[in-house]
Amino acid sequence: MKTNHFKIIALATITALVSVNCDNSEDRMAMEPTAIDFSGNFVQQDQMARPAINTVFIASGTPKDEFNATIPSMMGAKYQPIFQSRLMALNPNYTTNALGQNAAALTGLLATDVLGVSKTAKTTFFDGTNVLTGRALADDVIDVELLLIFGGPNGTSNSGLTSDHVNANDKPFTAAFPYLAAAW
Repeated sequence: MKTNHFKIIALATITALVSVNCDNSEDRMAMEPTAIDFSGNFVQQDQMARPAINTVFIASGTPKDEFNATIPSMMGAKYQPIFQSRLMALNPNYTTNALGQNAAALTGLLATDVLGVSKTAKTTFFDGTNVLTGRALADDVIDVELLLIFGGPNGTSNSGLTSDHVNANDKPFTAAFPYLAAAW
């Protein structure tokens, strides 16, 4: 718990410093810095290790904020049955996916919304060989998720549902940190 509070305090401090330093107006510079209030309780608002999971598998009527604030170690037990029910509603013909996972295995994996990272394998969401060993900027995460939900055992079933047809970022990523493309 102390680690989470430290991360929140560190993030709030950095955000406050960047916010103050990004405003170069004379009026702002003439003002004295405002003290940052760290009192109170802080609540995690979003997970997003795997994009769209919350959107797809948390049905209306179930608070998405509740899922986002759930401690990852408790997510699987709490949400796996909900995810499996939703998976079967989305794809009643689901048997296994391209990873050989049955409905319980896939939804158990997805219900715990954390991003695994391998120390020894290529960092990728899925490249045909490496599976969920991290996530590179150019990984087509939505296509992988659609493939695992609708693609069947060979990844070839329901071809109209296994891609969002957005195959690259709208601008190239850069070769230097932070690697993100400049905003439009």
